[in-house]
Amino acid sequence: MILDVVAVPLGALLGACAGLGLVLLVAGAMRRPANGERQRGRRGIASRLPRALRGHRGVGAVAAGLMAGALTGWPVAGLLVAAGTVTLPKLLGPDREAVRRVERMEAVATFTEMLRDTLSAAAGLEQSLLAAAEVAPAAIRREARALAGRIRMGQPLSRALEAFAEEMNDPAADAVVTGLLMASRRQAGQLAPLLGSLAESVREQVAMRQRIAAGRTSARTSVRVCCATTIALAAGLICLNRPYLEPFDSPAGQLALATAGGLFAVSFAWLHSIAAIEETPRLLAPHAPTPQGAPLVVPAQAREAVTRP
Repeated sequence: MILDVVAVPLGALLGACAGLGLVLLVAGAMRRPANGERQRGRRGIASRLPRALRGHRGVGAVAAGLMAGALTGWPVAGLLVAAGTVTLPKLLGPDREAVRRVERMEAVATFTEMLRDTLSAAAGLEQSLLAAAEVAPAAIRREARALAGRIRMGQPLSRALEAFAEEMNDPAADAVVTGLLMASRRQAGQLAPLLGSLAESVREQVAMRQRIAAGRTSARTSVRVCCATTIALAAGLICLNRPYLEPFDSPAGQLALATAGGLFAVSFAWLHSIAAIEETPRLLAPHAPTPQGAPLVVPAQAREAVTRP
């Protein structure tokens, strides 16, 4: 009798620990922090938690898990509901991060074309940057105006551009900044054509991402249908035919439920990983401004353009 009394809360505690580990594993696998965030993430215990577990979503996940556990009497069900509340909206909902990435790339291309057109009108590089910053696209307006502010304050152009690249944290912006850095240190005879080719390259990348997103639409719809069907079936059985689910009341049944939920979590995380687009490496390393006069690793087209008389 004593063993039975101790075994129930101990099993619930072990199940809670296993479920929390599952939530952290799935949330961590789906989260891809930015370069700057890796440094900020070292500050404090709260910052080490995955973003999905912070704020209202984390509180809602805990509340939903407790409610599910109380209604079904299954600790594993509560943990699975909590994990699904954290991860499924990001997995099955609209890919806002991809949309934001495309918007910033389009803004970089537009800003580069503005610089090209201003330079073609025989304006200097600093004057072109100041003019383009005033009418920069909304997606990068804050960074562009910060660049213009540094130039007006008298900061050397190379340092201002390096700070701009750090704030942008974007491979497409790095390619543009690299050409501008070399132009600021040498006589750039063909900078305007170079900026035009860079803008065209960025727009080609945007078109490719849009084609990929269109191709992923049917796959994401299929995943949504499968997930919704599974959740509806489970909820219907719990509400309408609870005796059918009595085997899950035993410890072995809870273990089987945890195994099935784990397989679903792994499959969803795998689908998310194969659908993600691998970002190209940055030309300018973060947190490592290029010293004055130091060589930059840039494409041959850029080197020829900025050194051609």
